[in-house]
Amino acid sequence: MRTKKATAVLATAIVLALSASACGGSNDSKDGNGGNAAADAALESVVNKSDEKGGTAVFEHSDVPDSLDPGNTYYGWVQNFSRLYGRSLTSFKPAAGKEGLEVVPDLAEGLGKPSADAKTWTYKLRKGVKFEDGTAVTSKDVKYAIERSNFAPEALSHGPTYFKAYLEGGDKYKGPYKDKSKEGIKSIETPDDQTITFKLSKPFADFDYLATFSQTAPVPQKKDKGAEYVKNIVSSGPYKFQSYNEGRSATLVRNPEWDPKTDPVRKALADKITFKFKVNPTTVDQHLLSDDITVDAAGTGLQTKTQPKILSKPSEKKNTDNPYAGATSYLAMSTKVKPFDNADCRKAVQYGIDKASVQQALGGDAKGDVASTLLPPSVNGYSKFDLYQTEGNKGDVAKAKEHLKKCGKPNGFNTTLTARSDRPDEVQMATAIQASLGKIGVKAKIQQFPSGKYFANFAGVPSYVHEHKIGLMMMAWGADWPTGFGFLDQIVNGSAIKPSGGNNLMELDDPKINKALSDGIANTDDAARTKAWGEVDKLVMENASAVPLIYRKNLLYRPASATNVTVTQAYLGMYDYLLIGSSKK
Repeated sequence: MRTKKATAVLATAIVLALSASACGGSNDSKDGNGGNAAADAALESVVNKSDEKGGTAVFEHSDVPDSLDPGNTYYGWVQNFSRLYGRSLTSFKPAAGKEGLEVVPDLAEGLGKPSADAKTWTYKLRKGVKFEDGTAVTSKDVKYAIERSNFAPEALSHGPTYFKAYLEGGDKYKGPYKDKSKEGIKSIETPDDQTITFKLSKPFADFDYLATFSQTAPVPQKKDKGAEYVKNIVSSGPYKFQSYNEGRSATLVRNPEWDPKTDPVRKALADKITFKFKVNPTTVDQHLLSDDITVDAAGTGLQTKTQPKILSKPSEKKNTDNPYAGATSYLAMSTKVKPFDNADCRKAVQYGIDKASVQQALGGDAKGDVASTLLPPSVNGYSKFDLYQTEGNKGDVAKAKEHLKKCGKPNGFNTTLTARSDRPDEVQMATAIQASLGKIGVKAKIQQFPSGKYFANFAGVPSYVHEHKIGLMMMAWGADWPTGFGFLDQIVNGSAIKPSGGNNLMELDDPKINKALSDGIANTDDAARTKAWGEVDKLVMENASAVPLIYRKNLLYRPASATNVTVTQAYLGMYDYLLIGSSKK
């Protein structure tokens, strides 16, 4: 269970990050609680506060979600958004600044009660919580939600597999669609309707963080239809789906069975929430600036093309927030695709990339700082180092060619570089990388895929990557929860490699790294556990299979009609969707 000491360490890191971001903020407005707030006001306060119920909050996104099913998603913005209709065991507190990093009880009435060795965790559910059809939510619904989300990759492949990796018998259980026994996985016990106990095969000191994940949002087994459940999600939160048009739109309305007395986390001010997918990202920006929508759901900020006209106008800049995202953009190299199975070929790429040009392609300082580690500075466990340092972060052609010679490719080679087609900033970064690598004789052909299918069908599918000889993949990653383990595990642990929907794009399966992660999360000493994550990061960088590019920042814009706007570092520096409302009726 998270201790006060761990909270203090994490809060300090975030406060430093927020302060660094806020240095360029304007001071020409009110205190951040009114409609005329200054730039960066939402980093540490709630802007345009309101307790008034009503109105319609309007969301838009440039692509489609991996899934809105709480048990089948891994995008941070969906984790943020799904809290409106799915209640997890615990939640991050919807509050401004460092308060927003506090883990609080949600569906559970208190935080988890661990055994001394952190291998057994017990939660008690609140009484009186109901699904939208009026049936009571029980511990068995939570157990079933975890079984379907972690043990049925044939139907639900997008989310992480922490429960599968850490539950006793998780390596043998076949999931609820194949295992028809009534008891399901034995290591999740539900002795009564309000109690759920997790028995782990190894210690897991971050379990209260894991319990915030949408995979613990309850699912009634009788209503589950596998991958098709997304079309008829059964709500346990304040909103339910009135309509869902896959790939196009969704409308959420109030859930009459939601009882605010059982829910200290949510205010649920808006009467309705509308969502439109597949909107051109520049158009999304235009809709924000004209106050036609409440929020850009992606949460990654204004496009590079939009930035200059906002930052150059004080009247517009005061409506922006520029937080660190707790995320790193990096280039993943497949260790299973030649010649990247050779460490020296990977090191050639490390030295060959002009990171300064990549930063400019992304949009300059407003979109992030040049990175040298996978862990960003705002995540607990970050350690500053640079194993492949070059002057001015502009790359070193001579060193790159030296490693090309060592790996038997003195004249360079051809490869494929993937990026997400609906993220123009990412494509521009890929283009800058392409130009850098061309100077050392590495010719990278850029291939674009939609973000909604990027992991399920392409970059996250090892067989596809191998067959199409994809050596380089653009990647941006934020912590599942803001600790080093929550950031690193699913992208560098061998156990996270999946047949589809995976995030360990390097297919990194290094025994030393795997053991360091396992030993770290088993350590119940907060300081030692924090130190371990920087050491894991260094092991990954020594392997050279990932090139850190940018510690990401978001340039967010809040239109005048948006109420209760605050940045949450728990969800990658985007606005907190659990709080946000609209003054538009």
